[in-house]
Amino acid sequence: MSDGRALAREFLEQQKLLGGNPVILPALPGGEMRDAGGVAPQPPAPAPPAATHPASRIPHPRLPPAGLSYDPPGGDLFSADPLQQAASLDAVATLVAACTKCRLCEGRRHTVPGEGPGDARLVVVGEGPGRVEDETGRPFVGQAGELLTKILAAIQLRREQVFICNVVKCRPPENRVPQYDEIAACLPYLFRQIDLLKPRAILAMGGTAAQTLLNTKQSLGALRNQIHRFRGIPVIVTYHPAALLRNPNWKKPTWDDVRIARRLLD
Repeated sequence: MSDGRALAREFLEQQKLLGGNPVILPALPGGEMRDAGGVAPQPPAPAPPAATHPASRIPHPRLPPAGLSYDPPGGDLFSADPLQQAASLDAVATLVAACTKCRLCEGRRHTVPGEGPGDARLVVVGEGPGRVEDETGRPFVGQAGELLTKILAAIQLRREQVFICNVVKCRPPENRVPQYDEIAACLPYLFRQIDLLKPRAILAMGGTAAQTLLNTKQSLGALRNQIHRFRGIPVIVTYHPAALLRNPNWKKPTWDDVRIARRLLD
């Protein structure tokens, strides 16, 4: 019986580290009430005022533990590669517009390099353009884009303050998941954009963005609730807005994730 209590206590301690609610275990030997860590509870103290974001007055979430850190080699600015010599986001977009490195170029109407200011503190990375994005050349402008705009507004960020882009810059046929060789061909553009921006945080929306930025095959669920690093830049993983349209139950965890991203900006 004691072994069972020890296992339960260990499990609850893990949940506490992951940000779970405290759990009180009654009726332990000696008639004491002890929490998951085995410490007798103290008389309740007055609750302190909730910590709030200085600009948006949004209650601060608890920062999650550290996760993966991925540091791909940077480019050589003295190489002959035009991408490494691209000194601005516009220069990268010009190279994207002429790109024929993978089969996705064959069916595109417009490339979608991304948009946002050169001094953006937050970079949002999705999977790839959809139909409306392919028609307009702009990222996240369909239903998913409207939801993203609302998500950003909820943490007091205007869309115009954020750099928004995708892993691949051309629309995959029928909106399928980009294939490995397509991602590999397009990835240097994303890496160069991040190098130029030097943001305070990256919000990876969806499994493809998260796995690509962190060079891992772990699922989105396994990557959430941690602060990862890409070349030293904090990365928060959350659901893609298109997934939220299919499953509204994921909106609450997404809200938790974007609040953490907002906190990292300050």
